[in-house]
Amino acid sequence: MPQFRSLPKQLSRLQALSLFATLNARELRLVDGLLHERDYLVGEVIIDTEEEGQAIYIVFSGKVIISKPGAAHEMIAELGPGTFFGEMALLDNAKRSGQVRALEPCHLGVLFRTDFLNLLETDARTASKVAMQLARHLARRLCKATFGDAADEHL
Repeated sequence: MPQFRSLPKQLSRLQALSLFATLNARELRLVDGLLHERDYLVGEVIIDTEEEGQAIYIVFSGKVIISKPGAAHEMIAELGPGTFFGEMALLDNAKRSGQVRALEPCHLGVLFRTDFLNLLETDARTASKVAMQLARHLARRLCKATFGDAADEHL
């Protein structure tokens, strides 16, 4: 994974994410130009169950909680800076299977599927690098769900 010492802070934070780790400085600038930054208050719903998936969210600061639908909204995960969620929305517009709320005040980057699809048409190399990293991320998640603690042997 290349290291860019001279990158501005904004691009360095993108390059630190596994999703964008293989991008060069030009490609990082391109992706950064597609991101929409959003702030959320404690308790605010970011994604709700059954909404159409339209974007991937990157946590720049704060924490979010992902919960399963139901009366108790069972917690699935807590995510903090340097993580992302909603990544399936880059692939399709299926309905969201869980709810995501701000556990702390959050500053998020949002990459909409339409912008990603436009990137596929205008800079296929950059988009394919992101898609490959997304595929690796989803494969690791599937392996962990399938094999649990023994997943590392299968990765």
